[in-house]
Amino acid sequence: MSTDPERQAPLLALLDDVADVVQGARAMPMSASVIVNRAELLDLVAAARDAVPDQVAAADQIVSDAEAVLSRAKAEAAQILADARADGERLVSEHEITQGAHGRAAEIVAAAQARAVELEAGADSYCDSRLAQFEVDIDAVKQQVLAGRARLAARQGGRLE
Repeated sequence: MSTDPERQAPLLALLDDVADVVQGARAMPMSASVIVNRAELLDLVAAARDAVPDQVAAADQIVSDAEAVLSRAKAEAAQILADARADGERLVSEHEITQGAHGRAAEIVAAAQARAVELEAGADSYCDSRLAQFEVDIDAVKQQVLAGRARLAARQGGRLE
């Protein structure tokens, strides 16, 4: 990754800077067109392009974090199940409370399974919500970029590729 602070700026902040440059540009008399500093605007667009991988890396980190939560939840569930089995075996070995032990072991196993399902669903929900928000952010950025390009193309008579 680059150490240049402008290249590390968040993508939306860079797009705000592009909008500020265009809004603050000197207007052409009797026209909706403005005069902008080409180098400044191209630098901002390049910085926005460079920021996209950082945003993708942030999304990858969110997915990685969610996977770690899910992994810990599964490990916790496995430990709960192992503890429940050990408790069940111990109780079965005590003849006087065998019936109670079977019932309690079943409750512990059911609770552990329910907790495992709950933890997995929570991790999946968290991951999905973060990815959904990232999708919304990317779509918003794409729309801003497309609108900016369309304005530039219109100003230049459609010469942008």
